[in-house]
Amino acid sequence: MLPIVSVPESIAIVMNSHRKVFCRKEGFEHVSRYVTGLITSPNKTLQGIYDWQVYDKPSPSRRAMHQAVFEKGWDSDELIQSHRQQVGAEYQGQGRHVISVDWTFAHHDKGPCIYGVKKSYDYVENTMSRFQTVVTATVANASRVDGLEAAVQQPSFEAQEEVYLNATVAESYEQTKAAARRLVELLHYEANRKAYKKRTEIAVEIVKQIEDENQFPYAHYAFDNGVLTLELTRLIENCNKHWVSQIECSRHLQWRGEWKRADALDELLRMDSPHSFRPIEVKSRNGEVKSYWVFTKVVRLKRYGRKRLVIVHETHDLTDEPRFLLTDATHWESRRIIQTWNYRWASEIFHEFAKQVTGFEQAQVRNQEAVKRHFRLSCVAQSVVQKAEASGGKSERFSFVQGKPTFGQRCRTVIRQVLLALIKCVGHLTAVGKTGEQILQTLMPD
Repeated sequence: MLPIVSVPESIAIVMNSHRKVFCRKEGFEHVSRYVTGLITSPNKTLQGIYDWQVYDKPSPSRRAMHQAVFEKGWDSDELIQSHRQQVGAEYQGQGRHVISVDWTFAHHDKGPCIYGVKKSYDYVENTMSRFQTVVTATVANASRVDGLEAAVQQPSFEAQEEVYLNATVAESYEQTKAAARRLVELLHYEANRKAYKKRTEIAVEIVKQIEDENQFPYAHYAFDNGVLTLELTRLIENCNKHWVSQIECSRHLQWRGEWKRADALDELLRMDSPHSFRPIEVKSRNGEVKSYWVFTKVVRLKRYGRKRLVIVHETHDLTDEPRFLLTDATHWESRRIIQTWNYRWASEIFHEFAKQVTGFEQAQVRNQEAVKRHFRLSCVAQSVVQKAEASGGKSERFSFVQGKPTFGQRCRTVIRQVLLALIKCVGHLTAVGKTGEQILQTLMPD
């Protein structure tokens, strides 16, 4: 980790476009340095980032930085709106771009007091663990991926509260004080039950906010069955846009007057009409051309009505596990549907980057607003890296990418800017007669 003497140029350019969100100059500098630490520091906690800050004036306290980043001085809703406005302008005229809505787990095994963390079964790791459920929205084109929103789902403790209420119930409450206490407990239970939102409800709120802002007027949507709901699809369709979603194999479809499971329909077609699966080649967002064998037809689903179904196989003998795609765009051909669906995986790139680089799983903050600010600043930090020039293209370590810029190269550019500022700082201190011990004390105090 390098001492952070100043905000690197790549970060300063992006942060200056959001300057109107922040009230005070000092608070804005704290936030800019925090974003720098999210990219360059191996320890993404505020304490870990603060410990490597170097100032040319008396150093502010860690408490001052915490207050500026997580508590006062700016509105995170206004920041993420400004961020989406900047990103939306950069995507216009840059070809096909698709918005992906997804969710992920942010693990905090040692942070039970962090907002949104609940101990539950993690079906990905197949073990019990503590994690936050984070609903995300990303936009991607052929060359970049940007986070548009990251919202933490408040965990539900309804089952535990019901156990407590049933265990403490009394036949009668003769004392007014006891009756009042019981009434308060019941009111808290009801308030918590109504405040809880499913991740599908959060996804709908995110999409509604994006569409109300209208920063991506030509972007369609891709998501999987984890967020697929009738309310979400109707919202997108009412905005005159289309969506593509994967559906579970147990979904029932109407086929020749009968209701069949999707996997049963696939088996029927493979046995009776294997020639109905047409070979096509699809170019993915990274330029790779891949072969598929597909069957497509407009079918009817319960509640959803008439939609186009695409059954996708990746082997010519049709023995692999099929993927079932559904879209409201009944006039689209199967190639375009698969191309749009492939953009859904851009959200996985964002999740991986956010966890490994910008500290989705490392921030140790306990209240809702602080967690919200950290995740939204992580979205901004990820876009900073997207805009940075890729350095190290001539280095042997990056020869494997064959000239294509990578996240690592872009992060390297930001770190080089931090290093350059540090070198200039040391040069200045040397020029004014500081000794080596004094320079060390400035950069790394006792």
